[in-house]
Amino acid sequence: MGQAVSDYTDATFEAEVLKATTTVLVDFWAPWCGPCRLIAPFMDWAAETYAGKLQVGKLEVDGNPATRDAYQVQGIPTLILFRDGKEIGRQEGAIAKPQLQAFLDAHL
Repeated sequence: MGQAVSDYTDATFEAEVLKATTTVLVDFWAPWCGPCRLIAPFMDWAAETYAGKLQVGKLEVDGNPATRDAYQVQGIPTLILFRDGKEIGRQEGAIAKPQLQAFLDAHL
């Protein structure tokens, strides 16, 4: 069993994402967003497939406006990869699993 997908908040984002020792994939999402629900299973897949190389988590945009605005997330879902506290990749909109795999493989 791979690692679970974390839930990030404005309060935990710096400690859990920006200060993480591994690369972190953050899914900016909302419960009312249909495309967000479509890609949600891919976050579990990524957490299992890339366990040890990648930490995966979600940030609900409506409840965490400070982080959403800090990274200028306009549309959701938005996937952002972080390494050493910096954004290293961004994918906006719903994507298929092969696109997600290509995006992750390009940065890991």
